[in-house]
Order: sequence, then C-alpha cells, then structure tokens
Amino acid sequence: MSVNSQATPVSPEHLAYLKKVKQKRIAVRVTQIAILLVFLALWELAAQLKWIDSFITSQPTRIWRTIVNLHNSGDLYLHISVTLYETIIGFTLGTLLGTVIAIVLWWSDFISKVADPYLVVLNSLPKVALGPIIIVWVGAGAKAIIVMALLVSIIVTVIGVLNGFLDVSPDKIKLLKTFGATKKQVLTKVVLPASIPTIISALKINVGMSWVGVIVGEFLVSRAGLGFLAVYGGQVFQLDLVMTSVSILLVLAALMYQGVAWLEKRYLKWRR
Repeated sequence: MSVNSQATPVSPEHLAYLKKVKQKRIAVRVTQIAILLVFLALWELAAQLKWIDSFITSQPTRIWRTIVNLHNSGDLYLHISVTLYETIIGFTLGTLLGTVIAIVLWWSDFISKVADPYLVVLNSLPKVALGPIIIVWVGAGAKAIIVMALLVSIIVTVIGVLNGFLDVSPDKIKLLKTFGATKKQVLTKVVLPASIPTIISALKINVGMSWVGVIVGEFLVSRAGLGFLAVYGGQVFQLDLVMTSVSILLVLAALMYQGVAWLEKRYLKWRR
C-alpha cells in the first residue's frame, strides 16, 4: 500500500521573503563587481591621462599584457603552482596541528595554564624575524617557506579554536557528565560539534595568514613563486611584474577564501 506524500505548501509571505533575500544577495554581488570595475576603469583612466605615473603604479592594461607574456613563456603557471602548493600545505598543516594542540590544551587544564603565557608571547612575536633561523634549520627552499606559513598560522589557530572549545555551554557538558560520559565522549559529542563554526572561522583567518607566511618566505628564499616574481620585478625595476604578482595573489586569496565560505554554507545547510 503506497502513501502519497504531499509537499508542505509555502505561504505567499514566505515566498516573498525568500525572493527579497535572493534579490538582496544579487544586489550585494552586483555592487561588489561594479565597485571593482569602477576602480579598474579609474585606475586605467588616471594612467592614460598621466594623473599617476604608470611606471610606478602600473595600470590594468599593462598588467594584462604582463600576464599574457608570462602565459606565453609558460612562467605564469610555474609561479602560481609553486605558491599555491606552498600555501595549501602550510594552510592545511597549520589548521590541523593548531586544532590538535587546542584539543590537548582543552583536555588538560594543567598544560593549558602552563602554555598560556607562551602562546601569548609566540602570537605577538614577528614571525619574519625567525626567517633566517628557519632557513638555517630546514635549508633554503620550499620546506623553509612552508614552515614559515605554518608558524604564522598555527598559533592563531590554537588560540581561536581553544577559545571556541571553552565557550561551549558548561550546562551541556555537565549534563553529559551526569549521565557518566567520559571526557572523550564530551569532546566528540558536544565540544567538537559545537565548535565547528569556530573552526571554520579559524580557516578563514588562516587563508590570509598562510598567504602572508608563504609570500614572506618567498621574499627571503625562493627561486620561483609569486613572491619571488614580485621581488625580482622590484630588483630589475619592472614594476609591472610586481603589480601583476600582487593582482594574481589577490585573485587566488579571494578564491581560496570563497572555498572556505562555500564549506561554511554547506555546513549550515546540512545543520538545518
């Protein structure tokens, strides 16, 4: 015997609300694109009319020609792939290790109290100052750059995720302990699920921090990558190369951020 299920009717008010939300989202996106296009047009116009020195500031058409030249020579994809590889590895390691350390600190109140001042000091320490030491420790190359990206992002991850763990409702934890739950069960059943938004926020922060670490590392020691391309352009006074590298970095960082934002939307949709 089959039962025909009928969809719950949607009220006109709800449909109107959904339409309004969609229109607002489209308006925001259109405004963002319009601002970018106006900025590029004004930049190009200012360079054409000699309001700014295009040798120093470059201009969109010169950046585009530089991208085409790098594409034709094959160097564009080499530099992008090197920087992307280093950033993704540093981003992943920083997030995973930072989350694991945060779990250890949440698990042991003693270790957390001992490590607290060291986390504060390490977070305030300029990681760039460790660059020469890192090069000596792990050698010049991709390893040093990945370690730099890791150091820049891991402490921020630890602090952010740990604070998320500590903000979980104590009442929920007490309730589980009342029913005899172990600390592992409290972690897996309450703390981690409740802290997923915090971990996603840490991912968003790590996107920018990882790019900073990688580019700083490439400034110090690299033979390929967008950071190397920017440094080389500055050394030979080809500032179009510098602005091209910066422009590509902006696009890649934005795409990586949008990837994390997509994961957040998927999680929120699944949670509903």
